[in-house]
Amino acid sequence: MIKAIRGTRDLLPPETATWNYVEAACRDVFRAYNFQEIRTPIFEATELFARGVGEETDIVSKEMYTWMDPPQLYNELLASYRAWKEGKGAGQKMVSLETLAGQQSLTLRPENTAGVVRAYIEHKMWERPGVTKLFYIGPQFRRERPQKGRYRQFYQIGAEVIGPTTAGSESPARDAEVLEMLATLLDRLGIQNWTLQLNSVGCSEDRPIYLQALRDALKPVVGQMCYDCQRRAEANPLRVLDCKVPEDQPIIEKLPRISQYLNESCRQHFEEVKSILDSCGVPYVLNDRLVRGLDYYTRTAFEFTHGALGAQNAILGGGRYDGLSEAIGGPKAPGIGFAIGEDRLAMSIPESAASAPRQPDAYIAPMGLGMNKEAAHLARELRRNDLVIELGDESFRLKKSLETASKLGARYAIILGENEAKSGQFAVKDLAKGEQVTVGREQLAATLKPA
Repeated sequence: MIKAIRGTRDLLPPETATWNYVEAACRDVFRAYNFQEIRTPIFEATELFARGVGEETDIVSKEMYTWMDPPQLYNELLASYRAWKEGKGAGQKMVSLETLAGQQSLTLRPENTAGVVRAYIEHKMWERPGVTKLFYIGPQFRRERPQKGRYRQFYQIGAEVIGPTTAGSESPARDAEVLEMLATLLDRLGIQNWTLQLNSVGCSEDRPIYLQALRDALKPVVGQMCYDCQRRAEANPLRVLDCKVPEDQPIIEKLPRISQYLNESCRQHFEEVKSILDSCGVPYVLNDRLVRGLDYYTRTAFEFTHGALGAQNAILGGGRYDGLSEAIGGPKAPGIGFAIGEDRLAMSIPESAASAPRQPDAYIAPMGLGMNKEAAHLARELRRNDLVIELGDESFRLKKSLETASKLGARYAIILGENEAKSGQFAVKDLAKGEQVTVGREQLAATLKPA
């Protein structure tokens, strides 16, 4: 039997009802804050993620699904290499460098911010008035170790606020609005006891000073840390702070804190973000060990966590990325955004909050040869009245039809035979009460409507 690939899964009813509930709530909240939807391709040029996300990040260096396009050229190269290794190169068609130069490296998107900013640049969205506010819902792909709430094909709901500085895109008010919107969303979804963790990771002016202080502090102790920390210590020391290895935590706790190195501009920006959140009544906890896993983040960084998820308790995270547009060849366009792990968010939804799948309002039981077409016609009429209708089959006996209707959770069964089709008077059985009445075609929809 062929099964789903490791790290992927099928979403089945009734779980999909929870996902639909989550997505509908997100769309409603985003609409209230004037965000509009964007849909980008699920694969992009690999260079976009290497330049935007950062070559030294775990995502780019370890987790991306990347291939050469067209793939047959790669296969030809591999065959040529094997022939050369076996001493058969003279008798094989070799792949020229010119041919290889025609290939393009493509990657399934591991995150969506870089793709949204790429679209912003490509379509000159800065020409629109004000800041550009976009949201997306869709799958992402990373080859990481599967665990609870984490999959190799996973789904994110995210939003980005981006624009020229003349539109106020650098303002701390944009950061606070995004954070207040997320607090509103979690409350709307019925998620209680969430925690907003907040930090500033500085900017291009103060970050180099802090990174050097971090490197200096790591030199005498990095040999005692895990392999990943040893690798990151020189290339990307900020990522050491994101290490989850328990044995490394006492060392990390003694490292310099970025809050000690913020320049005056970054410090004022962060203070204003906190001040606006205070005025809105949005609670937060300062966490100066909080860093985001991608290189493009600057200044405000944040995570919302929820205790119900265990050790891996982050529901969503994000931050400001004021240099990302320039990094991938665009104009200066400061921005801030976030990504919600939809898999993990759905796990946090209280059962009482998520709407259950709507059960059929009625099951039409066609009785006798030729009644399927009459049942289909009646079902079309009823569905136009926003009723959920399930169809039986003319080959079923009445007992089987009523049993099937009950198992499907239908509230009513409509018995449709030749006499009913001619007269327009239908036997309607309340499956919960066992009562049966006759209803005319004109009153049928009103009778079936949920209370």
